Amino acid sequence: MNPRMVYSAHGAAKQVTGSCHLVTCGDTRVLIDCGLFQGGNNHHDLNFDPFGFDPASIDVLLLTHAHLDHCGRIPRLVRQGFRGRILATAATRDLARIVLLDAAGLQEEDAARAERSGQRRGEHAGEPLFTLDDAFHSFDYFDTPVAYGQTVVVGAGVTAKFLDAGHILGSASILLTLEDRGQTRTVLFSGDVGNHDRPILRDPTPAPAADYVVMETTYGNRPHRSLPDSVDELYRAIRETFARGGNVVIPSFALERAQEILYYLHRGAVEGQLPEHMHVFLDSPMAISATDIFRRHPECFDASFLAQLREGDPFAAPDLRFTRDTSQSMSINRIEGGAVILAGSGMCTGGRVRHHLKHNLWRERSSVVFVGYAAEGTLARRIVDGARAVRIFGEDIQVRAQIWTINGFSAHADQGGLLNWLGDAPRRKVFLVHGEYERGMAAMTEQLTRKGIPSQIPGMHESILLA
Repeated sequence: MNPRMVYSAHGAAKQVTGSCHLVTCGDTRVLIDCGLFQGGNNHHDLNFDPFGFDPASIDVLLLTHAHLDHCGRIPRLVRQGFRGRILATAATRDLARIVLLDAAGLQEEDAARAERSGQRRGEHAGEPLFTLDDAFHSFDYFDTPVAYGQTVVVGAGVTAKFLDAGHILGSASILLTLEDRGQTRTVLFSGDVGNHDRPILRDPTPAPAADYVVMETTYGNRPHRSLPDSVDELYRAIRETFARGGNVVIPSFALERAQEILYYLHRGAVEGQLPEHMHVFLDSPMAISATDIFRRHPECFDASFLAQLREGDPFAAPDLRFTRDTSQSMSINRIEGGAVILAGSGMCTGGRVRHHLKHNLWRERSSVVFVGYAAEGTLARRIVDGARAVRIFGEDIQVRAQIWTINGFSAHADQGGLLNWLGDAPRRKVFLVHGEYERGMAAMTEQLTRKGIPSQIPGMHESILLA
């Protein structure tokens, strides 16, 4: 009899966001990630669309990490009937809590704003994707945290091992071992793979032997600039902007990127590469909470960073101010020059960074420094691609500030890093996900073909037999 082992992609299929993968082994149904779709004109509809499977039928959800495009639909999954276990590392569990609460608050705010606007037009705007109550309810299903290298029984015929992915705090690749009707298959989910030689986290664990690999391709089509060069460019952007009398706005992802930039601002001040009088604002309640969580999870840190942590606070940039309150955030916009403002979101799709862009984007003296990925359809991508004006809060804002794009800070491995992570071990097939279809995925297909590794780009809701 043939084994009943099937893989299907229900997100990040021929696109970057919304990671969600289903593996069926016999009677056991395992979900890997359940993320939010971000960017693009149809992301709202995709998030509200049916999952492509019955949430109540899922036995276990394995969470690779706490970025919103990997965990952001968990409250909706629970709302629609999921009652299984959620397994993740301890750091991922802690970070997912603040990420989902923040997202729920934004969902409710956006829905209320749309409802007010709809009422003026005599329309009903609909409900939020999920609420704060939904987010709190979802926390009930997080089980005992899983340690790196630990093998856990997921269900009948299925075990999972979490491996350090080096992407953000607590991030993991997950190796599934499936057994059914006398047959065994192994499936490795990359999650998001990080870079080598970063200052805070350990290097990603190389991909172990596995029959099938489900691999991200965010930067599958290009290399990153070197990290030292990227740090030098960041310092140059700040020095030149301050010399003009302007501010530096850095749209930052709250998890990992904000902490890494704070680390380099601290180092730049200590080494004399940045001005002594530099106001640094971390204007993101979620990033502030995440920075506190970082300090509680030394099990994720690189040995050299642990040594620095014992000597002092490597995140403490000069004149660093945490602005949790809205009133504190608004007061930043009265500063005309000499400030470095880190605020979310990294793709400028929400959060406080949009207010800082509104106040600085039109000023020639200021700079906007992008240090992370900008998906198609996002405000960040429009600015990076050279838009002369963008619409923010219903107002057309001229883009006169100097725009810097420094991709060497990315928490994602580039093309070479992904290929090195994958290695040369024989594979039955590599499934390419979480990338731009005509860029990252297409380029990675070419690279794998040259190496003699079979690959496939799954379509949305496509089921593939793991024969």
